Amino acid sequence: MKKKSTTFKMLLISLLAISMFLVGCSNNSKETGGKKETPTTSSEGGSKKDTLVYGRGGDSTSLDPITTTEGEAYKVTINIYETLLNYGDQDTTINPGLAEKVDVSDDKLKYTFHLRKGVKFHDGTDFNADAVVYNFNRWMNGNDEQFPYYSMFGGYKKDEGHVIKEVKAVDENTVEFDLKRPQAPFLKNIAMSAFGIASPAAIEKYGDDFRNNPVGTGPFKFVEWKQNDKIVLEKNPDYWQQGLPKLNKLIFRVIPENAARLNALAKGEIDVMDGLNNSDEDTVKNNPDLQVIERPSNNIGYIGLNTTKKPLDNKLVRQAINHAVDKKTIIDAFYGGKALPAKNPMPPSIEGYNDAIEEYTYDLEKAKALLKEAGLEKGFEIDLWAMPVARPYMPEAQKVAEVIQESLSKVGIKANIQSVDWATYLEKARKGEFGIFMLGWTGDNGDPDNFIYTLLDKDSIGSNNYAQYSNDELHNILIEAQTETDQTKRNDLYKKAQEIIHEDAPWVPLVHSTPLLAAAKDVQNYLPHPTGSESLLKVEFK
Repeated sequence: MKKKSTTFKMLLISLLAISMFLVGCSNNSKETGGKKETPTTSSEGGSKKDTLVYGRGGDSTSLDPITTTEGEAYKVTINIYETLLNYGDQDTTINPGLAEKVDVSDDKLKYTFHLRKGVKFHDGTDFNADAVVYNFNRWMNGNDEQFPYYSMFGGYKKDEGHVIKEVKAVDENTVEFDLKRPQAPFLKNIAMSAFGIASPAAIEKYGDDFRNNPVGTGPFKFVEWKQNDKIVLEKNPDYWQQGLPKLNKLIFRVIPENAARLNALAKGEIDVMDGLNNSDEDTVKNNPDLQVIERPSNNIGYIGLNTTKKPLDNKLVRQAINHAVDKKTIIDAFYGGKALPAKNPMPPSIEGYNDAIEEYTYDLEKAKALLKEAGLEKGFEIDLWAMPVARPYMPEAQKVAEVIQESLSKVGIKANIQSVDWATYLEKARKGEFGIFMLGWTGDNGDPDNFIYTLLDKDSIGSNNYAQYSNDELHNILIEAQTETDQTKRNDLYKKAQEIIHEDAPWVPLVHSTPLLAAAKDVQNYLPHPTGSESLLKVEFK
């Protein structure tokens, strides 16, 4: 009898375990494109979701933010790393970050950062002043290819224009930056996603492979990266802000086509998507299970014209292309009224915008006359490189390329549309391999310097100046504008800079868009940031 009783009890226990497993599978799993992601439930034992799946058009190129300048990297890394200072939730005002406060000398040449105590990196090592010094010394002793965005500080240690004289640890929780000259956007630069503070121990451990093994102090820790598929992060249980993050896991999924991404959202396979086509806005609004989210406009979509390649090295040719592109048709067809035609290399929302500049009108006869003056009356043939992914400033890049191709054909320019994968596209553009190409920029700090100096100064050739454009007069104005601390005087300098750029025409400025995202109705506290990269620290489900 005893043996039979024991067997019966074991059978009951087994059946109970199986039933509990089945209940768990039916209640907690989430379909994600044919694969099941299984989020944990809330700590109270309820069924509230705590895994957010974010659908996006392209993969990250690196998870070490200083090694890239592209937005798909920063979407992820802003949740892994933290910067010394933060921006506001939906603006670029300066707020405390890993530094609780900053003291600035009267001459603007010394910045003293007082660091937050008790913060640890994900590998358990201490965040302190030595870690900050290590990161900045690593960056400043590099170059354009290694750390392209460090050029925001006037180049690198070896360069004459480098702004930072020295970074030193005063004590364990105090760091001092000594500058060679004032830099007006210095604190705004410090808060940029590119300058997330990484674990020195992890950098030493992984070396060049650190870009695939990120370790910061942020609210989420890295778990895995399946290239062109997904990146998985999980909650940092030792995060210094108590009660945060709200979510247990983040999954960033790559779904290249906007329409496929929207379909995945409608089916519940993802929770948030970027790159919503303007033509699909009403579809989302009419779905009671979904919501439309607008990102504050802070961008420029443009056609780059490599000023070092023939015949684009002739200013008349570049001006002709500006007159040949039909911006109105592009905006009417692909932006649903939520975009402005661009005439300058920065949006009207940025201080120092020069509204007095007269845009290049769509004028085919004028374009033909300029080409004739340049000795190219019969036109020419050239490749037109089109982005392979949807971007906030250009949600349907391949279709826009077809409109541009048709416009150019009307003045005798035969443009052959070409494309490659996103990482290769950016690398080829950086190296100056493209002639005519489509790209854009979402501002990272709310300052005009982050558009004009970053994208078009000669210091930025090899990083973000893909047009390879160099003008000494422009350079001198931009350095003066960086050094000047009076904002009114800075604005006047940037207006002059825009006049020079307009005349030289290294770009065809196309559009300033209001990017659209969509999300499930139960997603709350998602606040899209004008920089294009937002922390998901406070996001949760209803």
